[in-house]
Amino acid sequence: MQWLHISSVATLVGGLIYARLAMTPACKPLAPDGRDAVGERAAAAFRPLAYAAITGLLVSGIYKVFVSPGHSTRYHILLGVKLLLAAHVFVTAVLLVQPQRKRRPRLMASAFLSGLIVILIAAYLRRIY
Repeated sequence: MQWLHISSVATLVGGLIYARLAMTPACKPLAPDGRDAVGERAAAAFRPLAYAAITGLLVSGIYKVFVSPGHSTRYHILLGVKLLLAAHVFVTAVLLVQPQRKRRPRLMASAFLSGLIVILIAAYLRRIY
């Protein structure tokens, strides 16, 4: 189940990072209409991947919570922060792939920063477990 969790994180957060750090600057020289068209097509192409990644993360994360009970208070506090940030990434990813979404670059930046923080917290939780 861990492979599903890791591959889903890589797909979702990696896609957001690529979209923000590569696609957005690459579309800057285009005319505004062309930029919007590319953004819409990219969002439509990423939509099934984002939904599949979110589903994979929810399924594997719920499984992991039920399979490994009995952690310290610090672990549960950090897990709560991680889950709140993950919820932010999920909601933002769902909003990003909707048609006619203005402010995509700003949403992508907040989502990928939250995603990186989630990964850092997960690495720390893995270490103290």
